Amino acid sequence: MANRSTTAQSTVAMWHWGPSAIVTFAAMAAMTALPAGAAARQTRPAAPVEATAPREAGEPIMAIVSIKSQKVTFYDADGWILRAPVSTGTTGRETPAGVFALLEKDKDHHSSMYDDAWMPNMQRITWNGIALHGGPLPGYAASHGCVRMPYGFAQKLFNKTRIGMRVIISPNDAAPIEFSHRALFMPNAEAIAAAPARAETLAREATEAAKAADEAKKTAATAAREAASVTASLHKLEQLKRNADTELAFADKALAAAKTDEAKARAEDLKQKTAAKAAELETQLDTAKADVKSKQDAAAAKDAAKAAASKRADTAKAANDAKLALEPVSVYISRATQKLYVRRDTHKPAPDGGGEVFDTSIEVPVTIRDPEKPIGTHVFTAMARNGSGFRWSVVTIDSGDDAKDALDRITIPQDVLDRIAPTALPRSSIIVSDEPLSGETNYRTEFIAVLNNQPQGGFVTRLPTDDVVVDGGTYWGDDEPLFKPWNSQTSSKRRRGDQYYYPVQRGLW
Repeated sequence: MANRSTTAQSTVAMWHWGPSAIVTFAAMAAMTALPAGAAARQTRPAAPVEATAPREAGEPIMAIVSIKSQKVTFYDADGWILRAPVSTGTTGRETPAGVFALLEKDKDHHSSMYDDAWMPNMQRITWNGIALHGGPLPGYAASHGCVRMPYGFAQKLFNKTRIGMRVIISPNDAAPIEFSHRALFMPNAEAIAAAPARAETLAREATEAAKAADEAKKTAATAAREAASVTASLHKLEQLKRNADTELAFADKALAAAKTDEAKARAEDLKQKTAAKAAELETQLDTAKADVKSKQDAAAAKDAAKAAASKRADTAKAANDAKLALEPVSVYISRATQKLYVRRDTHKPAPDGGGEVFDTSIEVPVTIRDPEKPIGTHVFTAMARNGSGFRWSVVTIDSGDDAKDALDRITIPQDVLDRIAPTALPRSSIIVSDEPLSGETNYRTEFIAVLNNQPQGGFVTRLPTDDVVVDGGTYWGDDEPLFKPWNSQTSSKRRRGDQYYYPVQRGLW
């Protein structure tokens, strides 16, 4: 009652204040009654603004998106170079936190998912529709899963980045920190210096081996056709010889049975003709048998063709490995699958259109101490050369062991280190994570790993990519196809959280 009485008195008093006082009171009341969300937005810290480092910028090596602060920062070898506000995915369509890389760029992209929506200066990081692009920024998360950047910023950035650049989306603020560890790649200066010449030499040898294999294949095919023809002729001559022998035997019987001189003369004439025919066929048969033997010797070219094809495969693989050694290498180590994966950009266009092909020829088991203990998600990057080694950085985006302890727990197979470490280049990276590779990782992507303990609405609501083709060979030869159908029944499939790891898939947006 006391409250109602007070309210009534206040209401009566308002009518005596006049219009201006009432408006003032209403405004004060409206501010007091702001929704909790609006009030929270009012108390948020100042929104990030665009900024450029006060120095000459190098090529961007990585981008880090902070979902918490709604900002993106680009880094070159010496630190940050560009910063800008962003708008990530809204509730239910959250931008997935995790590790990605640029897959494709389109300056004037229009969405095939959202009514032809304009996404200028689009830089794709998954094939199911997550990208960085220019867009409206209301000051809070509002996209369908993409990372919107200021229009001018996206335009200025577009020509500075390249396919394969690392994109890290962190739930909180994160930045690269200088780091060193004995497990990180130690390049060999001599191997790096010799790599271009070695790649050129092996490429030439692979070309020559391919030509030799083609010639051997043609020779074997010709020999096979000739051998088949000669064999067929031999069989025909053998049948004719058997018929001639039968006729000669009949002539002998006719001669023996002849009673008159006339009958004996006819039988003798028949015998002479059949004998001559049989003798001629005998000669032809002997010649054909000798010819067949020579053709059978020539058919050994088939074995030579197989040997040439094997050499072609070996030299092509060596040439491909040598060419890949000229590219930065990325290594992913998953606690979930207990495997190590290696990828490098081949710079070859994907055969089904869109993006470039990444080499996926190395996938091996790895030993992780205390495999049931979380290890976190850490991205180690070789930022630049530092004497005989690299200056490394680390970005941590998920809790677990700290970066040093994470590397201490891992034993990388020595043969893998021997294969990739000597020619490792700046921009090479090692990613350590509790997560398996996302199902969106395919032959047209570098590594995609999504934190399963963070919202993934913008990722989950999209259609998964099609399970169609995979890397079907370790070289680029004609006899061994690079791509072939993938059988999901024989793939390495393992669940962790709400994710699955499939070695390779094809994606469509």
